Parts: sequence; structure tokens; C-alpha cells
Amino acid sequence: MTKKTVDIYNNSATDWVRSKPITLSDFTGRPALFDACGDVSGAIVADLGCGEGYCARQMLKNGAKQVDGIDISKRMIHAAQSMKGASENMNFDVGDITSLPMQSSFYDLAVGVFVFNYLSIEETFQSFAEVFRVLKPRGQFVFCVPHPSFPFIWTGKTKPFYFSFEKGGYFSNRNNKTSGEIWRIDNKKLHVEMCHKLLSDYFDALQNAGFNTMPVIKELGVDQWMIDEHPSFFEPIKDIPLHLLISIKK
Repeated sequence: MTKKTVDIYNNSATDWVRSKPITLSDFTGRPALFDACGDVSGAIVADLGCGEGYCARQMLKNGAKQVDGIDISKRMIHAAQSMKGASENMNFDVGDITSLPMQSSFYDLAVGVFVFNYLSIEETFQSFAEVFRVLKPRGQFVFCVPHPSFPFIWTGKTKPFYFSFEKGGYFSNRNNKTSGEIWRIDNKKLHVEMCHKLLSDYFDALQNAGFNTMPVIKELGVDQWMIDEHPSFFEPIKDIPLHLLISIKK
């Protein structure tokens, strides 16, 4: 990740802090990831790009034994440590997910929630190899990224979510990075970034890392209940592929 990425999250860390769903992806992405993780009772979990600990806290509520989070932003880690309270079952450290300061074959589950979109193809290969290393045999890896086709379908710089590639298309922008914004339901916008990768880049990175089982793949978007609760917020993107979820076993 670039210094610009680190600065974005150091400068906006407090805007990400929440105790309930508030960002678009808290509705359209994270619940599906929690479902894909299945029963996490007693699991030791690695939370990659943990941010302010929203997912780590939910994993603990869902029964995880221990959650270790890592994020490149010092202020995000400070926020995560502040939000965890007296819990001794969550640990948060500053670090780079391309070189995990974590023990090999230690984790039952590794999750990456909208973090791999910040990495180049080369960095994704490095990070997936690290995930494979730290997972136990038969450990599970679940991650969400923005759907690779999303920026080329939703092309306006408009609420509630966009990435802006100024020129070129799906293939010509491979490994190019752009910025965007995602909104909270209170209409506050948050800066985000995306290094565009093809579907095949994610699968190649998994295979190169050593994963050789069949992945589970889900394309995520807006459900009707979201429109019912927040019609003006979700209606404009009700038929758009927003996110891609991939789950695979070691």
C-alpha cells in the first residue's frame, strides 16, 4: 500500500468508528462475509486490514475464541484498541498484510474485508501466500472486494458508492489504481481506493499461494430489505454488482 493510502485512513479513522451498521458495505458486504465464515465458535481468527475493529468485534460476538487484527494505519489500530474495551480476546497491531507478523499454521480462519482492493496484483500474490502460511491445515480464507466490474457499470461520481477510472475499460485498467468514495447512511462520505484486478488475478493468486480446493464465489448487491429500510440510499444501486466474496479452504 502507498503512503497516500496510509494517510487516507490515518486522517479518516474516526469517521469509520461505529457500533452498528452505518456504511453501505456494512449492509451489502459484511453480513454475507459473516455468513460465509459459518460457525466460528472457538476459532482463532486473523483479521487482515482490520480497520477500527468492527469485524473483529462481530467475530467475537459470534463465538470466536481469539481475533488478531492487523492494519497499516496507526490511527485505525488506536481506534480498534479503544473500541475493544476490556476484552483480552482481541489483539490489534500495525502491520503490512503482505508480510504478516503472525505465526505459521496458527489460525482457523483468515478474513479480509475490503482490503485487497488496495493491493497491486504483485502485492496480492504476496499477501495470499502469507494467508496460506498462517492458516492451519483445512483453515478457511474468506474475503470481500469491490466487484471488478462495478466501476465500469456505475461510472458516475455519485452517491452512495463509486470508483472513478478516467479512461480505458475493464482490461486496459488492470493493475491501475483509482480513488473513490463510499457513503454512510447519515450521508457522510468516506474516501476509498481500488487497484483494479481481474477475476482471474484473484484466482491465480490463490492458486500460486497453494490453495487447491474449489472456492465458493458470491456476487453481492442490494437486497430488498435494504431498500425497504433506506429507500433513497439503496434504490439507485439495486441491480448493480457491488462486491465479490470468495471463500476457500486450505
